[in-house]
Amino acid sequence: MSEKNELVLALEQIEHDKGIKKEEILTVIENSLVSAYKKHVGKNVNVEATVDPLTGEMTARVVKKIVAQVTNSTLEISLDEAKKMSPDAAIDGEVRIPLDTQDFARIAAQTAKQVIIQKIRESERETLLEEYRNKIGQMVSGVIWRFANRNLIVDLGKTEAILPVSEQVNRERFNLGQHVRAIVLKAEKSMRGPSIILSRAHPDLVRRLFEVEVPEIYEKVVEIVNVVRDPGMRTKVAVISHNPKVDPVGACVGVKGARVRPIIEELHGERIDLIPFSNDISKYLASSLSPAKVLRISIISDTDKKVEALVADDMLSLAIGKNGHNVRLAAKLTGWHIDIKSEGQKKQETQEKAAATTESLLRLEGIGPKTAEVLSKAGLTQIDKLAGSKVDDLTTLQGIGAKTAEKIIESAKKFVAENSKNDEGAAGA
Repeated sequence: MSEKNELVLALEQIEHDKGIKKEEILTVIENSLVSAYKKHVGKNVNVEATVDPLTGEMTARVVKKIVAQVTNSTLEISLDEAKKMSPDAAIDGEVRIPLDTQDFARIAAQTAKQVIIQKIRESERETLLEEYRNKIGQMVSGVIWRFANRNLIVDLGKTEAILPVSEQVNRERFNLGQHVRAIVLKAEKSMRGPSIILSRAHPDLVRRLFEVEVPEIYEKVVEIVNVVRDPGMRTKVAVISHNPKVDPVGACVGVKGARVRPIIEELHGERIDLIPFSNDISKYLASSLSPAKVLRISIISDTDKKVEALVADDMLSLAIGKNGHNVRLAAKLTGWHIDIKSEGQKKQETQEKAAATTESLLRLEGIGPKTAEVLSKAGLTQIDKLAGSKVDDLTTLQGIGAKTAEKIIESAKKFVAENSKNDEGAAGA
């Protein structure tokens, strides 16, 4: 009896430690008893086995059908023989004949042991898989254990993980035994157990590093709004403070860079731009182009989310960045398309536009260079608008009298009419 009690205690311990229900293991043992007996006497026999969940006592019985004439003694029994065992036996009923389990219990125990070990392993794998599925997006630490082609195999303690070449940063190099921190990217089931995929190129790695180094972020006083990254080159982090007394950028940088420096070292020198988030889109866009200083942001289209950023001539290359990565990251961070122009480019563009406008106005009869310049400065650059102007609108301009105004308007109307006829002729052709 003590051995049986020990079995139940052992099963309860497995249930507690491994999460495998005692009932499942009892079913495995019962099936093992049936399999062992069938191996002992033949597979065609009808056997059932039970294990008492309280005492652990094993019992097995051969089940036979009661018939008038026996044709298969393995599965059938005569009524007379059945009545010797049970006075209530009747034709077409069943009789259960107890078996001595000692004869095949050893084989059953071996089979049950193998199945239990397999179930424990499966349970441990499932538990491990679920643990790392819950860690997706979180940062883990491990040790470089070996190289598999260009992939790194990382020892996480409980299991191994893969840091594939596609999730590595080009500039980074690791040695065997070196500690490494990475983000859990995927946790999938495989034939050999859980397959854990890590990443050091994911933007969430920077997010988690800031959560570790900056208490205000962990405490939700400062929030990371967005992180965009060109792995190994530059990262832009938009931050906002929920406490007016806390500067979000200052909190992340720390005294003399004490907080941001360990993050930069962990990322092997990757540049980090901390951007104060603002609901004022012009202000936010200007900050996003850090480290460049922006002179002016002009919104070209709210619908298409297009803006023009004006910078000093010596800031142009800094604003664009190497291979355009600074402006590209700023656009990704803000969600706006940013067209960067220097003061020199803008001045040249304005001059070219003014020259084109002046040239267009000079085509009108009675307009000389000086008058064209006056009209251009007043914003009257479109001939169709001039045609619709009134004399009083033009006489307010310097150097243009009533007669000149009339002449300009008449000339503009004539020009519009001629162009309209030309367009109609072209359409007819």
